[in-house]
Amino acid sequence: MTLTPDLYQRFIDLIYKRTGIWFETNKRYFVDKRLDERIAELGLENYREYYQHLKFSTDQTEMQQLINRLTINETYFFRDFPQLQGFAEEVLLQVVKDKVAAGNRKIKLWSAGCSTGEEPYTLAIILLEMLPEPETWTIEILASDINTRVLDVARKGYYNSRSVKDVPTEYLERYFARYREMYILNNKVRNMVNFKVINLMEQHEMKLQVDYDFIFCRNVLIYFTPESRLNVLESYYRSLKRGGYIYLGHSESVARITDAFKMRRIGSSIVYYKP
Repeated sequence: MTLTPDLYQRFIDLIYKRTGIWFETNKRYFVDKRLDERIAELGLENYREYYQHLKFSTDQTEMQQLINRLTINETYFFRDFPQLQGFAEEVLLQVVKDKVAAGNRKIKLWSAGCSTGEEPYTLAIILLEMLPEPETWTIEILASDINTRVLDVARKGYYNSRSVKDVPTEYLERYFARYREMYILNNKVRNMVNFKVINLMEQHEMKLQVDYDFIFCRNVLIYFTPESRLNVLESYYRSLKRGGYIYLGHSESVARITDAFKMRRIGSSIVYYKP
């Protein structure tokens, strides 16, 4: 069973069309292995039969299975601490001050590409720690990913020691319970986050996401082509309130893609906002 360059390219093009995710040539071995796994599990004869199934089936279950295999991302709580510190101690506090002055006590936040949930739960903890009387605020945190498998893990709120290695000790004691080798997030934090499957290239779903104060999309756009990055950022622009902020990973830049956002430097980190 041989995967020809032409058929491999068809797989890559189909995945890109459905998800916006592009696999470079150096990812060939990784993609091949995932395709081989699914073909063997389904008992199919060859790559072409699997491609036909993906392309023409009206049931998207198998495409979702493949996407789950191709988009497993590693993350952990309080990743990129300096960026989060700038968010918590400067940007968030200023937004909160402005909201209180306007008689508005609602915070709406979106963690896109949330993987197994460490990022949105980290943001929930930050809000609990930084908001004045958090119980008097309406807090909406959406956490989305295209991978249904990682979302199932996220909803459970069970994490290993690697995931919590950067959690400050006082937060670990306050928001987690230890059970054998696992750390269980308490219900107060878990109930703050709503997990949802969202394909960032699905325009209908993206148009439903509106009025966000903050969007975190860290280390996600690096997997997209320039065209699909622009499409996603245009959607985020619509999703943000005026004055709302978008956070990307260190290797990502809005400025190289669109001039719709303005840049702000906070310490060693850069954040973008909707003017």
